[in-house]
Order: sequence, then C-alpha cells, then structure tokens
Amino acid sequence: MENAIASPSGVAARIAARTAAERRRPDYASEVTALIEAARKVIDASGTAAKARVADIVTVAGLSNDAFYRHFPSKDALVAALIEDGVERVAAALARRMAKEPTAEGRLRQWLDAALSQTDETQAASTSAILSNSANLNTGFPTGDHSAKRPLAELLHEPFAMLGSSTPELDAELVTHAVYGRVSGHLRAGTRPTPDEAERLLRFCVSTALDGRPPV
Repeated sequence: MENAIASPSGVAARIAARTAAERRRPDYASEVTALIEAARKVIDASGTAAKARVADIVTVAGLSNDAFYRHFPSKDALVAALIEDGVERVAAALARRMAKEPTAEGRLRQWLDAALSQTDETQAASTSAILSNSANLNTGFPTGDHSAKRPLAELLHEPFAMLGSSTPELDAELVTHAVYGRVSGHLRAGTRPTPDEAERLLRFCVSTALDGRPPV
C-alpha cells in the first residue's frame, strides 16, 4: 500500500462533514482519510494475531488521540468506517466491470466472482483481520444513512430488472445477504467455494430474479 494519503472517499467525506458541522470547523476530510488508511495498515500488519490499538493507529496516521476522538467515538466506529469505505471502493470498481457485460447473467457472474474472491488467500487474510477487530462481526455497521452492504446490493437492481424480477430491490437484498453469508462462513472456516458451489450460487441468483419462471 502506498504511503501517500489517498484522496477522501465518500465515507471520509461524510464523517468529516458531520464533524465539521458539529464543531463549526472547516473540512476534516484529510484527518479522517489518514485515520482510515492508518487503520487499514495497522490491521493488515497485525492480522488476526492481535487487535489494533488506537495508539498504533494515530501514530501511523501522524495524528493525536484528540484528532481520533474528534471523528470516532471508539475503535469500533473506525473499523465500521473502514469496512464501509472498502465496500464502496469495491462497488465502484465492480460497477465498471459489470457495465461492460451485455447480458444480465454476465453481470451477475461478475458480481458473484467479486463476492467469492473475498475468500482468496490474500483477500481472506485482510478481511478476516478487519472483522476480527470488530465487536460485531458481519453486521454492516451504519455510518450516516448508509449500511455496509448496500452499495453491493444496489449493483444487482439492474440485472435483476433485466431478468424480469417483479421486486428487484428486495431480491437484490436477499441475494446479497445469502451470498455474503456463505462468504462469511468460508472466511470463518478458512475455506474457499468450489467451482460447483460457485455455479450453484449463480443459478440461485438467476432463479431468484426469475420468480420461478423458466429462463428465456
């Protein structure tokens, strides 16, 4: 990961705007971004062997405890923002890949491949480390009016509608919870889905959108 501070993400901008509004101060986005990126580095370095400490995070960020608690009431709140930030980044990149697919099934396959890739060795280690630092695993902490999995579920609205789903938003939410439930299970067990499981999950996604109708 590069040492340079990344530009503020949507999560960082929202948290910074809230802090600025509460304190009547100018933009805090650079501080929030630095804390999120520092948390990512500290957690990746520690893995699941040790919990990240606020002291370590602020040291890596080059900030003070006061700066930390200006934006986050606890480390859990920062981990929540880190999870949400990661999901938003993944969703943005995935949306571009899905848009290149001409068929609904092609878009669903891209979405499912991205979900299951979380169980790949490198990504699984990073995800497990982040979740091990959360007091509420897999809950999708809310930050503002956003929940962690919502950007991923929203990517399914269009392909489900293309397949003729009568309730694409609901179907997308149900499929997202089901698929990421399987991903969480694999992360806990240290396993990966087989090609047969991946194909069955794809068929599950398609059949959900079809409302029991036979495919065209």
